[in-house]
Amino acid sequence: MPDPLKGKRLNAPPAESLASIVGFPGVRLTADQADKALNAVADRLAPTRSLLGRDDFNILALSGGASGGAFGAGVLTGLSKAGTRPEFAIVTGVSTGALIAPLAFLGSAWDERLTDAYVGGHAAELLSLKGFAGGLGPSLFKGEGLEALVAPFIDEVVINAVAREHARGRRLLIATTNLDNQKATIWDMGAIAAKGGEAAVRLFRDVLVASATVPGLFPPKMFEVEAGGERYQEMHVDGGVAAPLFLMPDALLHWRNLGQRLRRGRVYVIVNTVLEPLPRSTPPGVASIMGRSFETMLRFSYRQALSLASGFCARHNLPLSVTSIPSSFDGLNLLKFDTAAMRSIFDEGERLAAANAIWASPSAEPSGWRGLFRRQPARADSDPGPTDVLD
Repeated sequence: MPDPLKGKRLNAPPAESLASIVGFPGVRLTADQADKALNAVADRLAPTRSLLGRDDFNILALSGGASGGAFGAGVLTGLSKAGTRPEFAIVTGVSTGALIAPLAFLGSAWDERLTDAYVGGHAAELLSLKGFAGGLGPSLFKGEGLEALVAPFIDEVVINAVAREHARGRRLLIATTNLDNQKATIWDMGAIAAKGGEAAVRLFRDVLVASATVPGLFPPKMFEVEAGGERYQEMHVDGGVAAPLFLMPDALLHWRNLGQRLRRGRVYVIVNTVLEPLPRSTPPGVASIMGRSFETMLRFSYRQALSLASGFCARHNLPLSVTSIPSSFDGLNLLKFDTAAMRSIFDEGERLAAANAIWASPSAEPSGWRGLFRRQPARADSDPGPTDVLD
Protein backbone atom coordinates (compact mmCIF):
# COMPACT_ATOMS: atom_id res chain seq x y z
CA MET A 1 0.00 0.00 0.00
CA PRO A 2 1.47 3.44 -0.90
CA ASP A 3 2.52 5.77 1.88
CA PRO A 4 -0.53 8.03 2.50
CA LEU A 5 1.79 10.84 3.57
CA LYS A 6 3.44 10.88 0.14
CA GLY A 7 0.84 12.03 -2.32
CA LYS A 8 -2.92 12.02 -2.07
CA ARG A 9 -4.61 10.39 0.90
CA LEU A 10 -8.15 9.07 1.23
CA ASN A 11 -10.71 11.56 2.47
CA ALA A 12 -11.58 11.82 6.14
CA PRO A 13 -14.98 10.36 7.03
CA PRO A 14 -17.97 12.74 6.95
CA ALA A 15 -18.42 14.70 10.17
CA GLU A 16 -21.81 13.15 10.96
CA SER A 17 -20.66 9.54 10.43
CA LEU A 18 -19.55 7.05 13.09
CA ALA A 19 -16.39 5.56 11.61
CA SER A 20 -14.74 2.37 12.87
CA ILE A 21 -11.27 0.94 12.33
CA VAL A 22 -11.24 -1.57 9.48
CA GLY A 23 -11.30 -5.05 11.01
CA PHE A 24 -11.63 -3.70 14.58
CA PRO A 25 -15.15 -2.41 15.21
CA GLY A 26 -15.92 -1.21 18.73
CA VAL A 27 -12.37 -0.49 19.93
CA ARG A 28 -12.91 3.27 20.28
CA LEU A 29 -15.11 4.89 22.90
CA THR A 30 -17.85 7.20 21.71
CA ALA A 31 -20.03 8.97 24.24
CA ASP A 32 -22.46 11.74 23.39
CA GLN A 33 -24.67 13.55 25.88
CA ALA A 34 -27.59 11.10 25.66
CA ASP A 35 -28.08 9.11 28.86
CA LYS A 36 -28.37 5.84 26.94
CA ALA A 37 -24.98 6.32 25.29
CA LEU A 38 -23.39 7.46 28.55
CA ASN A 39 -24.77 4.45 30.40
CA ALA A 40 -23.31 2.11 27.76
CA VAL A 41 -19.83 3.61 28.06
CA ALA A 42 -20.04 3.73 31.87
CA ASP A 43 -20.99 0.04 31.92
CA ARG A 44 -17.94 -0.69 29.80
CA LEU A 45 -15.52 1.27 31.99
CA ALA A 46 -16.96 0.98 35.47
CA PRO A 47 -19.77 -1.55 35.90
CA THR A 48 -22.02 -1.08 38.92
CA ARG A 49 -20.59 -3.07 41.84
CA SER A 50 -22.19 -4.70 44.86
CA LEU A 51 -22.60 -2.58 47.98
CA LEU A 52 -21.14 -5.49 49.94
CA GLY A 53 -17.94 -5.65 47.89
CA ARG A 54 -14.74 -4.27 49.41
CA ASP A 55 -12.63 -4.01 46.27
CA ASP A 56 -11.06 -0.64 45.51
CA PHE A 57 -11.56 1.16 42.21
CA ASN A 58 -8.27 2.92 41.46
CA ILE A 59 -7.76 5.11 38.38
CA LEU A 60 -4.29 6.08 37.15
CA ALA A 61 -3.82 8.89 34.60
CA LEU A 62 -0.41 9.28 32.93
CA SER A 63 0.30 12.57 31.15
CA GLY A 64 2.54 13.52 28.26
CA GLY A 65 6.02 14.98 28.69
CA ALA A 66 8.36 13.36 26.12
CA SER A 67 11.58 12.31 27.89
CA GLY A 68 9.92 13.35 31.16
CA GLY A 69 8.15 9.99 31.00
CA ALA A 70 11.21 8.68 32.81
CA PHE A 71 9.73 10.31 35.93
CA GLY A 72 6.48 8.35 35.68
CA ALA A 73 8.40 5.13 35.10
CA GLY A 74 10.51 5.85 38.18
CA VAL A 75 7.45 6.63 40.30
CA LEU A 76 5.86 3.29 39.42
CA THR A 77 8.99 1.27 40.17
CA GLY A 78 9.44 3.20 43.43
CA LEU A 79 5.87 2.38 44.48
CA SER A 80 6.61 -1.27 43.74
CA LYS A 81 9.71 -1.18 45.93
CA ALA A 82 7.77 0.46 48.74
CA GLY A 83 4.97 -2.11 48.45
CA THR A 84 2.42 0.69 48.02
CA ARG A 85 1.50 0.32 44.36
CA PRO A 86 -2.23 -0.24 43.91
CA GLU A 87 -3.83 -2.36 41.23
CA PHE A 88 -5.53 0.08 38.89
CA ALA A 89 -8.98 -0.67 37.50
CA ILE A 90 -8.48 1.97 34.80
CA VAL A 91 -5.17 3.22 33.42
CA THR A 92 -5.14 6.08 30.92
CA GLY A 93 -2.19 7.42 28.95
CA VAL A 94 -1.35 10.30 26.64
CA SER A 95 1.84 10.78 24.59
CA THR A 96 4.78 9.46 26.64
CA GLY A 97 2.17 8.40 29.21
CA ALA A 98 0.70 6.16 26.51
CA LEU A 99 4.05 4.37 26.20
CA ILE A 100 4.17 3.82 29.98
CA ALA A 101 0.52 2.83 30.31
CA PRO A 102 0.53 -0.82 29.12
CA LEU A 103 3.33 -1.79 31.51
CA ALA A 104 1.81 0.30 34.31
CA PHE A 105 -1.47 -1.50 33.66
CA LEU A 106 0.15 -4.93 33.92
CA GLY A 107 1.76 -4.20 37.28
CA SER A 108 5.02 -4.52 39.19
CA ALA A 109 6.11 -7.76 37.50
CA TRP A 110 6.83 -5.68 34.38
CA ASP A 111 9.01 -3.05 36.09
CA GLU A 112 12.25 -4.35 34.62
CA ARG A 113 10.91 -3.90 31.10
CA LEU A 114 9.54 -0.44 31.97
CA THR A 115 12.89 0.64 33.42
CA ASP A 116 14.80 -0.56 30.37
CA ALA A 117 12.38 1.25 28.06
CA TYR A 118 13.12 4.62 29.68
CA VAL A 119 16.69 4.49 30.94
CA GLY A 120 18.21 1.76 28.79
CA GLY A 121 19.55 4.26 26.25
CA HIS A 122 17.15 3.22 23.48
CA ALA A 123 15.54 6.66 23.06
CA ALA A 124 18.92 8.39 22.83
CA GLU A 125 19.95 6.03 20.04
CA LEU A 126 16.71 5.82 18.06
CA LEU A 127 15.55 9.43 18.41
CA SER A 128 18.87 11.09 17.61
CA LEU A 129 19.85 13.24 14.63
CA LYS A 130 20.50 10.01 12.71
CA GLY A 131 16.74 9.84 12.27
CA PHE A 132 16.51 13.34 10.78
CA ALA A 133 14.13 13.23 7.82
CA GLY A 134 15.41 16.28 5.93
CA GLY A 135 13.58 17.92 3.06
CA LEU A 136 10.08 19.40 3.28
CA GLY A 137 8.17 16.37 4.48
CA PRO A 138 5.56 16.19 7.28
CA SER A 139 8.12 16.01 10.12
CA LEU A 140 11.70 16.67 11.18
CA PHE A 141 12.30 13.03 12.08
CA LYS A 142 11.38 9.80 10.39
CA GLY A 143 8.63 7.74 11.98
CA GLU A 144 10.73 4.58 12.02
CA GLY A 145 12.67 5.69 15.11
CA LEU A 146 9.56 6.00 17.28
CA GLU A 147 8.17 2.75 15.91
CA ALA A 148 11.46 0.96 16.64
CA LEU A 149 11.38 2.35 20.19
CA VAL A 150 7.92 0.90 20.84
CA ALA A 151 8.13 -2.49 19.13
CA PRO A 152 10.60 -4.37 21.42
CA PHE A 153 8.71 -3.45 24.59
CA ILE A 154 5.17 -3.92 23.27
CA ASP A 155 5.24 -7.42 21.87
CA GLU A 156 2.69 -10.19 21.61
CA VAL A 157 3.45 -11.32 25.18
CA VAL A 158 2.47 -7.88 26.52
CA ILE A 159 -0.62 -7.69 24.35
CA ASN A 160 -1.81 -11.15 25.42
CA ALA A 161 -1.33 -10.12 29.05
CA VAL A 162 -3.37 -6.94 28.46
CA ALA A 163 -6.12 -9.07 26.91
CA ARG A 164 -6.24 -11.26 30.03
CA GLU A 165 -6.59 -8.25 32.33
CA HIS A 166 -9.23 -6.77 30.03
CA ALA A 167 -11.21 -10.00 30.41
CA ARG A 168 -11.11 -9.44 34.19
CA GLY A 169 -12.88 -6.11 33.70
CA ARG A 170 -9.88 -3.78 33.92
CA ARG A 171 -9.49 -1.09 31.25
CA LEU A 172 -6.48 0.44 29.48
CA LEU A 173 -7.33 3.65 27.59
CA ILE A 174 -5.09 5.68 25.28
CA ALA A 175 -5.83 9.09 23.73
CA THR A 176 -4.77 10.29 20.29
CA THR A 177 -5.73 13.51 18.53
CA ASN A 178 -7.69 13.21 15.29
CA LEU A 179 -6.45 16.18 13.27
CA ASP A 180 -9.26 15.83 10.75
CA ASN A 181 -12.12 16.37 13.20
CA GLN A 182 -9.96 18.17 15.80
CA LYS A 183 -11.10 15.92 18.64
CA ALA A 184 -9.52 13.48 21.06
CA THR A 185 -10.04 9.80 20.24
CA ILE A 186 -10.13 7.35 23.18
CA TRP A 187 -8.98 3.83 22.34
CA ASP A 188 -9.89 0.76 24.40
CA MET A 189 -6.56 -1.04 24.16
CA GLY A 190 -7.82 -4.16 25.90
CA ALA A 191 -10.50 -4.53 23.24
CA ILE A 192 -7.78 -4.35 20.58
CA ALA A 193 -5.63 -6.87 22.45
CA ALA A 194 -8.58 -9.24 22.86
CA LYS A 195 -8.80 -9.62 19.07
CA GLY A 196 -5.38 -11.29 19.06
CA GLY A 197 -3.05 -12.00 16.17
CA GLU A 198 -0.61 -9.93 14.16
CA ALA A 199 -3.20 -7.35 13.16
CA ALA A 200 -3.97 -6.64 16.84
CA VAL A 201 -0.26 -6.28 17.64
CA ARG A 202 0.18 -3.88 14.74
CA LEU A 203 -2.84 -1.72 15.64
CA PHE A 204 -1.91 -1.70 19.35
CA ARG A 205 1.57 -0.39 18.52
CA ASP A 206 0.24 2.09 15.96
CA VAL A 207 -2.08 3.66 18.52
CA LEU A 208 0.78 4.06 21.03
CA VAL A 209 3.02 5.58 18.35
CA ALA A 210 0.23 7.94 17.24
CA SER A 211 -0.35 9.10 20.81
CA ALA A 212 3.38 9.89 21.19
CA THR A 213 3.73 11.56 17.77
CA VAL A 214 4.65 15.17 18.56
CA PRO A 215 3.39 17.15 15.53
CA GLY A 216 6.23 18.38 13.38
CA LEU A 217 8.81 16.15 15.08
CA PHE A 218 7.35 12.85 13.86
CA PRO A 219 5.00 12.09 10.95
CA PRO A 220 1.33 11.59 11.82
CA LYS A 221 -0.24 8.14 11.83
CA MET A 222 -2.91 7.30 9.29
CA PHE A 223 -5.73 4.91 10.26
CA GLU A 224 -7.97 3.29 7.69
CA VAL A 225 -11.61 3.45 8.74
CA GLU A 226 -14.99 2.62 7.28
CA ALA A 227 -18.34 4.35 7.54
CA GLY A 228 -21.51 3.66 5.60
CA GLY A 229 -19.77 0.96 3.58
CA GLU A 230 -17.07 3.39 2.35
CA ARG A 231 -13.34 3.47 3.16
CA TYR A 232 -11.70 6.61 4.56
CA GLN A 233 -8.52 7.64 6.35
CA GLU A 234 -7.99 9.57 9.56
CA MET A 235 -4.82 11.47 10.50
CA HIS A 236 -3.82 11.14 14.16
CA VAL A 237 -1.08 12.80 16.22
CA ASP A 238 -0.02 13.28 19.84
CA GLY A 239 -2.92 12.79 22.24
CA GLY A 240 -1.61 15.72 24.27
CA VAL A 241 -2.71 18.15 21.56
CA ALA A 242 -6.35 17.56 22.56
CA ALA A 243 -6.02 16.03 26.05
CA PRO A 244 -2.83 16.59 28.12
CA LEU A 245 -4.20 13.95 30.50
CA PHE A 246 -7.61 12.39 31.02
CA LEU A 247 -9.55 10.19 33.43
CA MET A 248 -12.29 9.06 31.05
CA PRO A 249 -14.23 10.48 28.06
CA ASP A 250 -15.20 14.13 28.55
CA ALA A 251 -18.93 13.44 28.42
CA LEU A 252 -18.63 11.16 31.46
CA LEU A 253 -16.63 13.74 33.42
CA HIS A 254 -19.67 16.02 33.40
CA TRP A 255 -22.23 13.26 33.95
CA ARG A 256 -23.57 13.09 37.50
CA ASN A 257 -24.99 9.57 37.35
CA LEU A 258 -21.78 7.56 37.82
CA GLY A 259 -22.67 7.14 41.50
CA GLN A 260 -22.19 3.62 42.76
CA ARG A 261 -19.79 2.74 39.96
CA LEU A 262 -17.05 4.81 41.64
CA ARG A 263 -17.60 3.51 45.17
CA ARG A 264 -14.26 3.07 46.99
CA GLY A 265 -12.63 4.91 44.14
CA ARG A 266 -9.32 6.78 44.18
CA VAL A 267 -7.63 8.79 41.44
CA TYR A 268 -3.87 9.05 40.93
CA VAL A 269 -2.32 11.42 38.37
CA ILE A 270 1.33 11.35 37.26
CA VAL A 271 2.33 14.48 35.34
CA ASN A 272 5.57 13.90 33.43
CA THR A 273 6.69 17.52 33.38
CA VAL A 274 7.41 20.41 35.75
CA LEU A 275 4.24 22.28 36.69
CA GLU A 276 5.44 24.79 39.24
CA PRO A 277 5.87 28.18 37.48
CA LEU A 278 9.36 29.55 38.10
CA PRO A 279 9.90 33.23 37.17
CA ARG A 280 13.13 34.02 35.35
CA SER A 281 14.32 36.55 32.81
CA THR A 282 13.57 35.55 29.23
CA PRO A 283 16.29 36.47 26.71
CA PRO A 284 14.95 38.71 23.91
CA GLY A 285 15.82 36.36 21.02
CA VAL A 286 13.13 34.81 18.83
CA ALA A 287 14.00 31.23 19.79
CA SER A 288 13.96 31.91 23.53
CA ILE A 289 10.68 33.85 23.33
CA MET A 290 9.01 31.10 21.31
CA GLY A 291 10.38 28.38 23.59
CA ARG A 292 9.31 30.12 26.79
CA SER A 293 5.86 30.84 25.31
CA PHE A 294 5.39 27.19 24.31
CA GLU A 295 6.48 26.03 27.76
CA THR A 296 4.02 28.45 29.40
CA MET A 297 1.19 27.29 27.15
CA LEU A 298 1.87 23.66 28.05
CA ARG A 299 1.90 24.35 31.77
CA PHE A 300 -1.40 26.18 31.58
CA SER A 301 -2.96 23.31 29.61
CA TYR A 302 -1.82 20.78 32.22
CA ARG A 303 -3.17 22.91 35.05
CA GLN A 304 -6.50 23.25 33.28
CA ALA A 305 -6.66 19.48 32.80
CA LEU A 306 -5.88 18.99 36.49
CA SER A 307 -8.55 21.49 37.43
CA LEU A 308 -11.07 19.44 35.46
CA ALA A 309 -9.89 16.27 37.20
CA SER A 310 -10.12 17.99 40.60
CA GLY A 311 -13.68 19.07 39.92
CA PHE A 312 -14.66 15.57 38.86
CA CYS A 313 -13.13 14.06 42.00
CA ALA A 314 -14.78 16.64 44.25
CA ARG A 315 -18.23 15.98 42.72
CA HIS A 316 -17.85 12.25 43.32
CA ASN A 317 -16.01 12.47 46.66
CA LEU A 318 -12.95 10.73 45.24
CA PRO A 319 -9.54 11.16 46.89
CA LEU A 320 -7.15 12.70 44.35
CA SER A 321 -3.37 12.34 44.48
CA VAL A 322 -1.09 14.16 42.04
CA THR A 323 2.63 14.13 41.40
CA SER A 324 4.80 15.98 38.89
CA ILE A 325 8.50 16.39 38.12
CA PRO A 326 10.09 18.49 40.89
CA SER A 327 10.87 22.11 40.08
CA SER A 328 14.59 21.40 40.50
CA PHE A 329 14.42 20.00 36.96
CA ASP A 330 12.97 23.22 35.53
CA GLY A 331 14.78 24.23 32.35
CA LEU A 332 15.52 20.64 31.33
CA ASN A 333 14.78 20.11 27.63
CA LEU A 334 12.24 17.28 27.63
CA LEU A 335 12.46 16.98 23.84
CA LYS A 336 16.10 15.92 24.20
CA PHE A 337 16.37 12.21 24.93
CA ASP A 338 19.65 12.26 26.83
CA THR A 339 20.04 9.02 28.80
CA ALA A 340 21.86 10.61 31.76
CA ALA A 341 19.18 13.30 32.15
CA MET A 342 16.39 10.73 31.87
CA ARG A 343 18.14 8.57 34.45
CA SER A 344 18.29 11.47 36.92
CA ILE A 345 14.54 12.14 36.47
CA PHE A 346 13.79 8.41 36.83
CA ASP A 347 15.91 8.11 39.99
CA GLU A 348 14.20 11.11 41.63
CA GLY A 349 10.73 9.72 40.89
CA GLU A 350 11.74 6.33 42.24
CA ARG A 351 13.34 7.85 45.35
CA LEU A 352 10.31 9.97 46.24
CA ALA A 353 7.89 7.09 45.66
CA ALA A 354 9.96 4.58 47.66
CA ALA A 355 10.02 7.09 50.54
CA ASN A 356 6.20 7.52 50.43
CA ALA A 357 6.79 11.21 49.67
CA ILE A 358 5.49 11.34 46.13
CA TRP A 359 1.83 12.41 46.28
CA ALA A 360 0.25 15.81 46.71
CA SER A 361 -3.45 16.40 47.29
CA PRO A 362 -5.24 19.46 45.90
CA SER A 363 -5.74 22.11 48.55
CA ALA A 364 -8.51 24.67 48.95
CA GLU A 365 -6.12 27.10 50.62
CA PRO A 366 -5.81 30.46 48.80
CA SER A 367 -2.28 29.62 47.67
CA GLY A 368 -3.10 29.20 43.99
CA TRP A 369 -1.56 26.38 42.00
CA ARG A 370 1.47 26.27 44.28
CA GLY A 371 -0.65 24.55 46.93
CA LEU A 372 -1.94 22.01 44.44
CA PHE A 373 1.50 20.61 43.73
CA ARG A 374 2.98 20.63 47.23
CA ARG A 375 3.93 17.08 48.11
CA GLN A 376 2.70 15.44 51.26
CA PRO A 377 5.27 14.58 53.93
CA ALA A 378 6.43 10.99 54.03
CA ARG A 379 4.29 8.70 56.11
CA ALA A 380 3.96 5.03 56.87
CA ASP A 381 1.15 4.24 54.45
CA SER A 382 0.23 5.31 50.94
CA ASP A 383 -3.33 6.43 51.64
CA PRO A 384 -3.59 9.89 50.08
CA GLY A 385 -6.54 10.84 52.24
CA PRO A 386 -9.68 12.60 51.09
CA THR A 387 -9.45 15.58 48.82
CA ASP A 388 -10.61 18.86 50.32
CA VAL A 389 -11.01 20.76 47.05
CA LEU A 390 -14.42 22.31 46.51
CA ASP A 391 -15.74 22.51 42.96
